[in-house]
Amino acid sequence: MNPSLKLLLLLIVALEISFTNIVSLNVALVVLSIIYLLACRVKLRTLLWLLIVPLIPAIGLWSTQYINGTGQKELMAWVLFTRIYAFVFTGATLTLTTDVLALADSLEQNCHLPSKFAYGVLAAYNLAPKIKHEVQVIRAAGLMRGQTLSFWSPQLYFKAILIAINWSQNLAQAMSSHGFVEDAPRTHYRQIQIRTSDWVILIGGVLLLQVGVFVMPWR
Repeated sequence: MNPSLKLLLLLIVALEISFTNIVSLNVALVVLSIIYLLACRVKLRTLLWLLIVPLIPAIGLWSTQYINGTGQKELMAWVLFTRIYAFVFTGATLTLTTDVLALADSLEQNCHLPSKFAYGVLAAYNLAPKIKHEVQVIRAAGLMRGQTLSFWSPQLYFKAILIAINWSQNLAQAMSSHGFVEDAPRTHYRQIQIRTSDWVILIGGVLLLQVGVFVMPWR
């Protein structure tokens, strides 16, 4: 499916389940997301992590609503519990199955976002692992001087910010040297097209969601 339309569909799903109190709809979204992830050959270990990691905040929301809530406390507790997992698994259908480069290209070509925004997001994404490695280098250098830079140490983040600024300048120069000119017409090596099947999936998904919300509002 086209990355931009997939993102749009997930935003519509997230918006609707944020304003509905239907437990079965949230469960159905989780089940459909798991089936889709399995079809995309996502590792079972990754799916297990998706089940375990949100468990603590989900239990926290459930217990808070069940103990301190008013009205239909039990229903709202399970709504919040299942909504957490619905957000996690529907989001995973995008993050685990969509290439970031394809998404950036699609946002630029299909949604007509500015090139500087698309390439800026892509550059930040690709620099994230290098920043993590650089933070480890800064901490190791501090230990060699007898300084322990903890996770909340301001010096650690100040040095990381300086390095990131230096990288951003080098990246801007590299883009200019490769002929990137802002607001100039561009050609694309990778063409991201929106096919008829993409529109069918988007419209069909939205209609099925409305059926789950209005036609069969299971609790």
